[in-house]
Formats: sequence, C-alpha cells, structure tokens
Amino acid sequence: MTSLNITAIEQQQIRSGQPLLWLNNSYQKSATAPAKPDRAQLDDAAARLERFAPLLERLFSELEPTNGLIESSILVADKLNKKINPLGGKLLLKADHQLPIAGSIKARGGIHEVLCFAEQLALEQGLLNNTNDDYRNLLNANARQLFAQYTLAVGSTGNLGLSIGIMAETLGFKAVVHMSTDAKQWKKDRLRQRGVVVIEHDADYGAAVAAGRAQAEADPYSYFVDDETSTKLFMGYAVAALRLKDQLKAANISVDAQHPLFVYLPAGVGGAPGGITFGLKAIFGANVHCFFAEPVQAPCMLLGMAGAPNSSPATVYDFGLTIDTDADGLAVGTASQWVCDAIRDQLSGVYTATDSQLYQQLLQLKTLENMEVEPSAAIGCFGPAMLNTAAGQRYLTSHQLTADMHNSCHIAWLTGGSLVPQQEYQRYLDKAALLNN
Repeated sequence: MTSLNITAIEQQQIRSGQPLLWLNNSYQKSATAPAKPDRAQLDDAAARLERFAPLLERLFSELEPTNGLIESSILVADKLNKKINPLGGKLLLKADHQLPIAGSIKARGGIHEVLCFAEQLALEQGLLNNTNDDYRNLLNANARQLFAQYTLAVGSTGNLGLSIGIMAETLGFKAVVHMSTDAKQWKKDRLRQRGVVVIEHDADYGAAVAAGRAQAEADPYSYFVDDETSTKLFMGYAVAALRLKDQLKAANISVDAQHPLFVYLPAGVGGAPGGITFGLKAIFGANVHCFFAEPVQAPCMLLGMAGAPNSSPATVYDFGLTIDTDADGLAVGTASQWVCDAIRDQLSGVYTATDSQLYQQLLQLKTLENMEVEPSAAIGCFGPAMLNTAAGQRYLTSHQLTADMHNSCHIAWLTGGSLVPQQEYQRYLDKAALLNN
C-alpha cells in the first residue's frame, strides 16, 4: 500500500468504522493535480446539452417546463437548518433526487455521454451536417436504424445504469448494464422493464465495471461508458455548477469572500461529485468549499485523495472494511484514480458517516422538509455537523472563514430517491424510526 496522508489516529478511525473528517493536504496546491481538465470542456458539455434540448423535450414530457434541459431546483430548508447546522448561515438542498428521466445525480453525466456518442455517430454518418442542425432529426427512422446497430454498456451499482439504460434505449440503442452485488432489485427490475439487458455480478462495483469493459472491448459495435475514466461523464456532471450559479443569483444568494459556499457531495467512485467540484471551483474559485461524504465502510475517495498523484488508490479492503452499507450508490471499494488526480487540489476534504447516521438524516429530511431520498443521498446533510468538529474548526480557522460563517451558505446535494418504489422507501423510514428510538 502506498504512503497516505492520513494520521495514525485517522487510520485507526477508518479501520474501526468511526466517522471522521479528513482534511485534504493537497488543497490549493495545483502541482498535485496532474489530470487537470480544461474549462473549455465544461462549456462544450453545456453547449451539447443545449443542442439536444429540443430532442429531449420531445422524448420526455417531464422536460417541457425546462425546454429540454435536465435540471433540479434548489430548495430552502430552514427547519432542517435549525436542526443540523451549528455553524450559522443558510441551508439549501440541491434536489438532484428529483432530476427528470433518471431520478438521480447520474442523469446529467450519464445522459450527456449517451448524447455524445449519438452525436458522434450522427455526424460521421451524415445524419447531422453540423452541430447547428435540428437535433430532433435524430428521432427519424434512419437515426434509429443506425443507433440500433450499437450497444451501450456500463458497470453500475444502480443509478448510473438507470441513466445510461433509459437514455440509450429511448434513442434506439441496445443497452447492457453490469450490476454489482450492491445494486437494488427494484433498479434491476426497472431497467429490464425498459428492455435493457441487466447482467448481475456476485461481486463489487469494480468487478462489474471490469466485466462490462472487457465485454465491450470484444465487440466493435459496443461502446463502454467508463465511470472511472470518462471525461464525458465528468463534464456532464460539471454542467450542474453552471446552472447552480444562475439559481443562486436568481435567489439573491451571493458567493464571495464574505459569503462562503460549502457544498456536501455524496461520493462513490468519484465521477459525479468530482465533476461538480471541478465545475464549482471553475466558477467560484476559493469562495466555494467542497466536501465529499462517504459511508464508514466505503471511504474509497478519502483513501484515493490521501494517496500520491499518479498512484493507484488504496482500497477500502486494505483497511479491513467491507463496503457493507445501505448506501448502495456509495458502496465502492476503490476510487477513480483519474478523478482523484483531476481534483486533488480542489477538494477541501472528505467526511464519513455510519448507516445509522444516514437514516437519522433520511428521517429528518422527511419529517422536517418532506423530502424523500435514498440513504446514500441523505449523507450530505451531515456536513455542517462535521465542520463543527475539531478538524472542521481547524479548516475554518486556517482559511479565515470563522468570522463570516453567519453569512455562509451550505448545500446538501440530494443525489437520488424520486424513483424509489414507495414500499421500498417505507422500509427506509421504518428502519430509520427503529434506529432513532
């Protein structure tokens, strides 16, 4: 195992499954980020989603209110703020659990990558003359005949598979989703109902990805969406930051040195939170502070970020952990090295929480704000409390933030939940009530 920037006490906390806040020693040190993406790629992704908006509006009626743009609201959460935020300032919920089409944060990145591939094929085969054409032409028989020749494949714990599978099938592609052992049955069922081929693996996320990658490489008409290395996914996620900027402006919420922004992002392999972090830092710079949130049994991004640049991330198994968590979207054993290297100087830190704490936040979201989310999404609400720990206070002090916390804004990113069957969600509530008695 490579050398890690983790103290002996932190290592013991990780091994014993205790929650902690780890501060990133590489934060604001640009030399530590060898895979730094280009801001132009973010703008390119945003432009592509705009080009496809008329087509998406035609395909999905739920996109009519936004003219085909895939976006979620920011919601004021005053009741929850009083309960969970000891730091001062306001609390917002970024409602990606309600994102149209796929019902999770994965909708932006996953759908963007499918659209990238469709656009590439259409331009190569002359179905589009250029990017100024009307993309609704890709709904015709010629386009569907072209797309039907190709298979899109992905490895997933659930939500990315839903976004890739739904979008690919809707455009006429064949779709194959390799699901890890942590994937929920209802997600497999929903995909199969859409005509997506689901291949189940009795192994973790990494094994499912490897199997999907190998199968796709053997077929020249198969395209693999690789959550561990894809810039197309990463930039699709990053577009959320551009939209958030406009939403905050519309809500008269300033982000500057006197009005710091704190964002808490649930993290699995790292692509979605990494992309959003990249986008936020590109827009708000030093005035935004991004923290990843992970289950105590699956802190793979913490271990990956604590490693050296260009080094293979340590796995949670190296620390005797099991990825045994009800936060299935975060049940990942090894982080994406590419994502770690891309944002190594941009991420402020990573905190971990137990499943009991996830359920506590899930219950409070429901009782105080009437928000229904998956357990993995609830972990973002634990952020303000973690910044109130000794490590969190060190961070605030070292970045001269303490005096401005009354002006701060905290965003808990709710990453999935609206597609959860009601019976499944009721089980979450029942377990939350039991754990909190």
